[in-house]
Amino acid sequence: MNLDKIHNIFFIGIGGIGMSALARYFHTLGKNVAGYDKTPTELTDELITSGISIHFEDRIDLIPAEFDKESTLVVITPAVPKTHSQWNYFIEREFEIKKRAEVLGIITKNTFCFAVAGTHGKTTTSSILAHILFQSGVDVTSFLGGIVENYNSNLVGNGKTVTVVEADEFDRSFLHLHPNIACITSMDADHLDIYGDKASIEASFEEFASKIENKNNLFVTTQLPLAGKTVGVNEPADFEATNIRIENSAYIFDIKTNNEVIYDVRFALPGKHNLTNALMAFAMAKTYGVSDEDSKKALASFKGIRRRFSYQIQSDNLVYIDDYAHHPTEINAVHQAVSELYPGQKVLAIFQPHLFSRTRDFADDFAKSLSAFDNVLLLDIYPARELPMEGISSEWLLSKMTNSNSKVVNKNELISEILKSDATVFVTIGAGDIGAMVPSIKKALNEKV
Repeated sequence: MNLDKIHNIFFIGIGGIGMSALARYFHTLGKNVAGYDKTPTELTDELITSGISIHFEDRIDLIPAEFDKESTLVVITPAVPKTHSQWNYFIEREFEIKKRAEVLGIITKNTFCFAVAGTHGKTTTSSILAHILFQSGVDVTSFLGGIVENYNSNLVGNGKTVTVVEADEFDRSFLHLHPNIACITSMDADHLDIYGDKASIEASFEEFASKIENKNNLFVTTQLPLAGKTVGVNEPADFEATNIRIENSAYIFDIKTNNEVIYDVRFALPGKHNLTNALMAFAMAKTYGVSDEDSKKALASFKGIRRRFSYQIQSDNLVYIDDYAHHPTEINAVHQAVSELYPGQKVLAIFQPHLFSRTRDFADDFAKSLSAFDNVLLLDIYPARELPMEGISSEWLLSKMTNSNSKVVNKNELISEILKSDATVFVTIGAGDIGAMVPSIKKALNEKV
């Protein structure tokens, strides 16, 4: 497909984090961009402010009149139901319709492509890599799954020769990509509604890894059974973070490779998992040819990603952190980071489970990871693309937890329950609409202080 001949791009689900990055990209190219989403959000507000037309009703008459079959590409997200009127309108009239991953594959095919895969760590690793490349003067465009604080955007750069993309395993999307350098951060079971079992998801990652013929250009953590350059924290690897200490709320560490040591690297995102992500990005950039000094400067100036261990309040007597974690492994990582930074302090975790199927598939692991916090408030399950499942609820998840200082609350009660707590560290966790509640929680806690 020749994107040069496409003048109009219509997005169904334009407010999604991956979709919005593509929308921004086409808008910067001067294309006529419009789209639909179910509800207004901060992200759709930003797109509208930039000049993109968005509506929130599934009505055919809201499709712009100039969007004809010959010059329009329709981009869809897997979250859109098959009954969607606009989608069916485009299908019936035989418009060019592609999934987001297919479009990314087309855009990146003629570029030098960095692809970041893994069930956890994709957004952070790709955002750090994008920042290193952009700050080092590389002609790069990066399509990211989170809003990078340094740029207040999920589209970083406007280059033509190099791209950075998240290689998403959902729906086997990452098999559409053509990577030159890639990494795999993790291969935990997830998306079992798509894959069925852990073996199938691992087979899909192995197929993705096979796209990199030169294994010196594939980076993996030491735990993964894949051929490639290894990355590890305090364990033998081709790229090893060692001599790790904390100074002024940031990690300072050395990077040991097979033939050198890079001293005193500074990185401020907390948690061992984020050290791994930073090390992965450093290794990929170094392999491409970015100097150690440029990478060190970029790592030191990286401010983080919205909703990834994102500080909302950071005062002497109260801390509020917001995080997108929605898998037990990610919740464990949040707990590890909070425990390391605030030892001995009482922590209240507020968690909104995401998807009935994920809650069902990992219930015991969720119960274990959540029970590690001092106090837990559970919101109802956020359904996203799913219908309710009989017997699967937050009350059922609560019954599996061993922490008696836990309860299920509805959204209307949440802020009053938070204000009753004598905790000094508050953490909101989840990938649903809990993110939309963060400003009001922050306001209430600030007033409490």
